[in-house]
Amino acid sequence: MAVTNKRFSLWVLAWPIFIELFLQFLLGAADTLMVSRISDQAVAVVGFSNQLFQALTTLFITVASGAGILIAQKLGSRKSEEARTIAIMAVSVSGIIGMGLSVVLYTMPGQIASWLKLPEHLMPLAETYISIVGGGMVLISLMAALSTAIRNTGNTKGPMYTAIGMNIVHVVLNYAFIFGAFGFPEWGLKGVAISTVICRLLAVMVLFVMFMHAFERTIRVRDLAKFSRRLFGDVLRIGWPLGVNMSCWVFTQLLIYTFLAMLGTNELAARTYLNTLESFCFMLGYSIALAVQIQIAHLFGAGRIKEAYGIAYRAMWIGLAVVTVNAMLIFLFGKQLLGLFTQNHEIIALGVSLLGLNLLLQPGKMVNMALGNALNAVGDTRFTMWSSLVSMWLIAMALAYWVGIELGWGLLGIYACMILDEYIRGTLALLRWRGRKFLLRAEQQNEREAQAMQGQMSSTGTGALAK
Repeated sequence: MAVTNKRFSLWVLAWPIFIELFLQFLLGAADTLMVSRISDQAVAVVGFSNQLFQALTTLFITVASGAGILIAQKLGSRKSEEARTIAIMAVSVSGIIGMGLSVVLYTMPGQIASWLKLPEHLMPLAETYISIVGGGMVLISLMAALSTAIRNTGNTKGPMYTAIGMNIVHVVLNYAFIFGAFGFPEWGLKGVAISTVICRLLAVMVLFVMFMHAFERTIRVRDLAKFSRRLFGDVLRIGWPLGVNMSCWVFTQLLIYTFLAMLGTNELAARTYLNTLESFCFMLGYSIALAVQIQIAHLFGAGRIKEAYGIAYRAMWIGLAVVTVNAMLIFLFGKQLLGLFTQNHEIIALGVSLLGLNLLLQPGKMVNMALGNALNAVGDTRFTMWSSLVSMWLIAMALAYWVGIELGWGLLGIYACMILDEYIRGTLALLRWRGRKFLLRAEQQNEREAQAMQGQMSSTGTGALAK
């Protein structure tokens, strides 16, 4: 048990996740920096397209996220075979969904960009980027399912090492394909798209090998056809509210990008650059939130309810300290950092004007992430779903449109509504966690099971004496 405890400790889980996220951040920053050498229009297209891809990932993240929580819970309750079956189903189903999305994005990039009101002069670049990167959506789905399954067994280092290799290859290929280095043609934005797909393909291959050996019994290719209706029902029970929750976030973000597209290319580019800087702010906090979700799910499955309750607050306070310091660093050096990406003074001015608001945004986001993930870990996913549905659509979307577009407050108004949304959801999650609804229910269930077991032992002992 001591080994298991050490493997599922907050720090052991969190630091590889942080390294992985940090490398993903570097990957995104390198992408943005290299694409900015093409044009600010290309940056706007990449930012816009990535929001579209994130929105579509909700169609398979439902399965991956629900499976991840159940894998940790099953391992905590020593049901390793059920955890293995759940992981196999998550990979198979996610791959099927991802393949369908790949077909749609590869064949209809122009129509999709047009539906989302992308400015006409950006359409040629968007068609190229969406068709290539979107055509590889099946790779994104498999990466999500594989890395989630591996991570929730307590092995957070595996995905981290994969991210390191992926980043190195991606930066080298970006340089080669964008600028025509090493004898390659100068492909520009098309080169970025091709580089992205190649790196994801390599990552899937590495993660699949790790996945095969992630459980006590090795997973074979023929096992991918394995399916349990009962266990898949459990995955969907936890996963579908997570999927709705995630879809609320990404679709509201996509709509916000659509609002920004209405404001102009500069606003769209400024938000893309600032999004890159913001990723650095909450990255370590998010890694802590992901780690505590795995840890709480494992403790909850093992019946260690009081430990599960307290660890959420510890993670929240650690995360708040970290993101506040990071946000302050971005505030102090933001202008210089934005200057690395663009020389457009209007875009830099727009970005700098939001850095002060970012100091308010990040603490609210951290509370929301830590306690929202804690609720998800114990299966209280419907509450986070409903709070997201109400707050995101009314505040982050409807109010943002009214304030930013109708009242003419622009980017600042939209950003203020994003802050309000994070604090409302964070406060609701805090109140729900303090109520301990699912934790108290689990404690009562454990007490009933313990009493039943004592009763069986008592009756067995009495029967033996009678004989």
